Amino acid sequence: MITFTYQYKIKPTKQQIRQIEQYLDICRSVYNYAHAERKAWLESRKSLVDRCSIQSEYIIPAETPFPSYNLQAKALTEAKKELPHLKLVNAQCLQQVLKRLDKAWSDFFQLPGRGFPRFRNKNRFRSFVFPQLGKNCLDAGKVKLPSIGWIRIRQSREYPVGFTPKQFQVVRKASGYYLMIVFQSAESVPDALPGKVSIGIDAGIESFVATPSELIKSPKFLRGKLRKLKLLQRRLKKKTKYSNNWLKLQKKIAKFHEKVAKTRRDWHFSLAHYLCDQADNIFVEDINFSSWSKGLFSKQSNDSGIGGFINEILPFVCWKRGKFYLKVNKDGTSQECSNCGQHTGKKDLSERIHSCPYCLHTESRDVNSAKIIRDRGRVAVGQTVFKNACGDDAMGFKQLSLFELVGNP
Repeated sequence: MITFTYQYKIKPTKQQIRQIEQYLDICRSVYNYAHAERKAWLESRKSLVDRCSIQSEYIIPAETPFPSYNLQAKALTEAKKELPHLKLVNAQCLQQVLKRLDKAWSDFFQLPGRGFPRFRNKNRFRSFVFPQLGKNCLDAGKVKLPSIGWIRIRQSREYPVGFTPKQFQVVRKASGYYLMIVFQSAESVPDALPGKVSIGIDAGIESFVATPSELIKSPKFLRGKLRKLKLLQRRLKKKTKYSNNWLKLQKKIAKFHEKVAKTRRDWHFSLAHYLCDQADNIFVEDINFSSWSKGLFSKQSNDSGIGGFINEILPFVCWKRGKFYLKVNKDGTSQECSNCGQHTGKKDLSERIHSCPYCLHTESRDVNSAKIIRDRGRVAVGQTVFKNACGDDAMGFKQLSLFELVGNP
């Protein structure tokens, strides 16, 4: 099954804007109430059996079960009888809100590093979902949202042929309202097979990425515009909080960040297509980029968005273009010579030039690492790799095994 998500900017009327904001407010109140119910149940189980808190304590009977999604969905149906404003929102939208909360709690308990779910204010709850759509809900330049009606969109590209719309998600951003349409097709696409031409991609420090033939610099998406951002933030600091001028500046800063994010994403897609034009096989390092965002080069890493490019955008473009994508072992890529395969020892981060003491091969450190990644990927898919046998008695070339390429410390 193939799934695509298309984004279109919508052009709602004033009445539709009020209705969308009403949806967001009601969904947010349901989310916060359900979260408070779960948190209160958890707090009531924290105190010891023989004592209570001096200040306050949650009094919930011991036999009361944990408010799971099924119990809260059932309670939501009963709440509509006492709270008529809940009927103004599509019932399935409210169910999706409870599922969203349930996923946040499940991720907190099951996934390491996830923080405790938080209450959502107006700026942190900006979307709602229609999981089921009616028939003939798409038309040229407009879509039909359940219980809202037809709404105009800026159809920047045609709907995919052979796909069925399965879900709508309305998102509020700084530049307006957007609609995410999820299209699905029952057809399946086989995985791409390795081809003949291969390249390795090394995530660099001075450069964005390096290939065996070139260094690709990253535009300074945010760092090049920090002067304007600092000016806006200084002006914001002098305004009265939550005043009209303060809100206007907040919106202006949000638009600034959204424009930077769009520019970065567009450049990532252009670069991914450029790399796919050069080779049939693309091999990258298996790196934990979350540690990069907290380390010495966190500012450069977050500004370039290297993690999102390597782990999300590049694999998607390779799949769409029918290119073979594979992650290889990252250890020791800067400690080997791409020309002779000898181990040259560790290098400091300040050493940006690779110079082999055995074959006297000299080139950029990142380009050398890209070639090592390419060779490891070739061996992983069963292709033959030859290198200069400068360290052997016989002159010529030698064939390297997987252990020789990947097993170096």
